[in-house]
Amino acid sequence: MNMQRRFTLAAAAATALGLLSTSPAWAQAKYPDPAQTIRFVVPFPAGGATDTLARTVAHKLGESWKVPVIVENKPGASGTIGSQLVARAAPDGNTVLFSIVALVQQITLMNLPYDPLKDFTPITRVAISPSILAVPKETPANNAREFAALVKSQPGKFNFGSYGAGSSAHIQGSLLNMEGGLDMVHVPYQGGAPLVNAMLGNQLSAAFLDAGSSRPHLPKFKLLGITGTQRVSWLPEVPTFKEQGFNGFEPMGWFGMLLPAGTPKAVVDKFSAESRAILASPEVKDKIEALGLLPASDTPADFAEILKSDAATYARIIKSANIKLN
Repeated sequence: MNMQRRFTLAAAAATALGLLSTSPAWAQAKYPDPAQTIRFVVPFPAGGATDTLARTVAHKLGESWKVPVIVENKPGASGTIGSQLVARAAPDGNTVLFSIVALVQQITLMNLPYDPLKDFTPITRVAISPSILAVPKETPANNAREFAALVKSQPGKFNFGSYGAGSSAHIQGSLLNMEGGLDMVHVPYQGGAPLVNAMLGNQLSAAFLDAGSSRPHLPKFKLLGITGTQRVSWLPEVPTFKEQGFNGFEPMGWFGMLLPAGTPKAVVDKFSAESRAILASPEVKDKIEALGLLPASDTPADFAEILKSDAATYARIIKSANIKLN
């Protein structure tokens, strides 16, 4: 065999091997790789619900796939540090973002170093958490409509609290102001615990409380409305805002998993299938419900639509209410 023919055959073999290594079948066959560690990046401090959920899923994934799966907390800059790390990671399925609904709310609130709708491949929501409009027990209103009428009848008297500027609670309170033609003043707190304490101390007229973190305290308040499209089983007496004629309260808080954009479809499908199997297990469902959350599980396509829909809804509210981060 002459030298030119050897070179030609070697090039052809290299090309074939290259095509094979980038094909979906090859990617799926090689993933997950026991020699590689899968990282779950949580862009918030350890100890919160996001961190707890991430560790639950990561542990089960490691057990199922027999590969090392670790959780890395990368807090800072309202979650953007950890999110950017994943957006720039290799799209090989080994770096996962475990985030919350703030990911798409921030599109309108901040100048982000990444595009949440373009730089990630959605996998699934893990859990959802509705928000509940809570008022002190002595408030003479039994639903959101009656409360709006009460506020409107006494201009300048009422306020509402949130667990931070630009948070879901801030956005929802501002939406209630717009929908009801109200003038409630926004009072931001640094987190859910201080917000609940302010409500318990009768320092606020109302607040949108996160159902998960606030669930033990909910019986101490009068609950007037809940976000989402249907009532929840453990609060069947609380009507949705939609039932009461309010618009824009359909989105709920969520915790979800995303991979870097460009991750091969075969890897995405494999990760999706395993994640949904994990989330369907009674053990994981029980852990999610113990946190006061509602279990969730989506296809990548469904989660992508939820991201787009939520981003559009929150953008409209944030712009109309002129919400700014302090």
